[in-house]
Amino acid sequence: MSEEIFDLIVLGAGPGGYVAAIRASQLGMKVVVVEPRPTMGGVCLNEGCIPSKALLDSSEHFALARDKFAGHGIEIPAPTMNVPKMVARKQDVVKKLTDGIAYLLKKNKVQVLKGSGKLTAPKGDGVHRVEVAQVDSATVVAGKKVLLATGGIPVEVPSLPFDGETIVSSKEALCFTAVPEHLVIVGAGYIGLELGSVWRRLGAKVTVVEMMPQMLPFTDVEVTDALMKILKKQGIAFRMGTLVTGLEKKNGKAMLQLQAGDKTEELECDKILVAVGRKPVLTGLGLDAAGVANNGNGRIAVNDNYETSVPGIYAIGDIVPGPLLAHKASEEGVVFAERLAGMDAKVNYETIPGIAYTWPEAASVGKTEQSLKEENVPYVVGKFSFMANGRARCMDETEGFVKILAHKETDKVLGVHIVGPRASDMIAEGVAVMSYGGTAHEIGAMFHAHPTLAEAVKEAALDVHKAVIHA
Repeated sequence: MSEEIFDLIVLGAGPGGYVAAIRASQLGMKVVVVEPRPTMGGVCLNEGCIPSKALLDSSEHFALARDKFAGHGIEIPAPTMNVPKMVARKQDVVKKLTDGIAYLLKKNKVQVLKGSGKLTAPKGDGVHRVEVAQVDSATVVAGKKVLLATGGIPVEVPSLPFDGETIVSSKEALCFTAVPEHLVIVGAGYIGLELGSVWRRLGAKVTVVEMMPQMLPFTDVEVTDALMKILKKQGIAFRMGTLVTGLEKKNGKAMLQLQAGDKTEELECDKILVAVGRKPVLTGLGLDAAGVANNGNGRIAVNDNYETSVPGIYAIGDIVPGPLLAHKASEEGVVFAERLAGMDAKVNYETIPGIAYTWPEAASVGKTEQSLKEENVPYVVGKFSFMANGRARCMDETEGFVKILAHKETDKVLGVHIVGPRASDMIAEGVAVMSYGGTAHEIGAMFHAHPTLAEAVKEAALDVHKAVIHA
C-alpha cells in the first residue's frame, strides 16, 4: 500500500494551528491536524482566554449586583456567589466552543489525529514525517509541508515550583472551587491582573507582587498608572519593585518572604498564583532530529513565509518571535496558509492590540508615549475622559480615558491607548485606522453614533488638533 501524503501536517490545534489548517484546506490543500489534547482550541480555548473571560464576566455581574444595582433603583437582597456553579458555567462555555472548533475542522475537511506529534529524521525523499504517539499505539503521517503551532506554557519560578494546590498556574486558578482567603499573585501582567480581579470581586484578599516598577510592561505608563489607581480602589494591593526571596509552607498556608530594596516583609496566604509569563512549547517535537534551528532566544527562527531553517517545515504563534497572544497566532496562521498558496499576504506587527480584561479594561495598539520619546519621534497627544462621555455616564462607568498619539508633522496615528469600559472593543478602531495609515483628522471627521462609548475615540482625535467639543 502506498504511503498517504498530505499537503500539510499541522502540529497543534490552538488558535494558530486550527486557523491555519482551515484556511489551508479552503485553499485546496489536503490537511491533517495532530493534537494531544482531547479537545480543540489549545490553551486559549481550554485554559486561557475563553475560560478567564467567562469568569471575568460572571464575577463582574456579581460585583454589579452587589455594588451598583441599588444606584439604578434595583433593590435585591445581598447577592451570594455559588462558585462551583460559576466554574461549571465556565466549563460549559469552553465545551460549546471547543465542540464548535471540531465542527469547523470537519466542515472544512481537515482530518484530526489525536496524539503527540514529533518530527522524524529526514529520509531524503522530500517528504516530512511526523510520528504521532497515541494512547496505546503510534503512527507516522507524511506530508509535503509541516507547520509547528504548539503554543506556550506558564513559566515556572524555581523558588515557587507549581504543586497544583498552594502554588498554582493560571490553569488551576481558573478552577478554584472556593474563594481563596488571601491570593498572592506573582507577576503584574495580563493574566495576573485578570485573575486577581475575578477573585477580588468575589471577596478574596488579593496582593500582586511584581519585581518591576510598572505593571503591564510595554503599555503606556499613563494607562498603567490610571489602571493601578482604579484597581487599588477595588481593593487589590500591589507590591511593586518587590522580589520573592523565600517560601515556607505550613498547615495548608504559605509564608512568602519579600524584599523591596533594603526592606523585607513576610506575607501569609493560602494560594499563590505564579503568573510571570509564558514560554514556547519546543520540547518533544524532534526539532534536533529534523535540524530545525532556534533564534538563540528560545524561539524558532523563521523567514517571512514562516519557514524554519529546514525547507518545508514552518512555525507560527508562541514558538516564534513576537508577543504570545492568540490573535497574533491566528493572524499568522491565515497569512502562512495564504503565502503557502502563493498569495500576497502579510502580518502587520505594528498593529497587534494588547488588552487587559480587568474592569475597567485597558487596551493599547501601536507606540507608547515613552517609546516615541526614546525614538525622538515628534508627536502630539489627544485625550478625552469618559467622565465627559454621555453613554459612560448612563452606564455609571466614567473612569478612564482615550489617548491618541499622532505624528506632529503628518498627523498619522502612531498609537491608541484606552483605559475604560469596553476598551477591548473600542481598540479595534485604532487597529483599523493604523492598519491603513489613517490620521487623527480622519478619525475626528468620521461619524461616531451618539450616544456611544466610541465617541470618546473621536473626541480624543479632535483633541490632537485642540478641536475637542465636550471637554
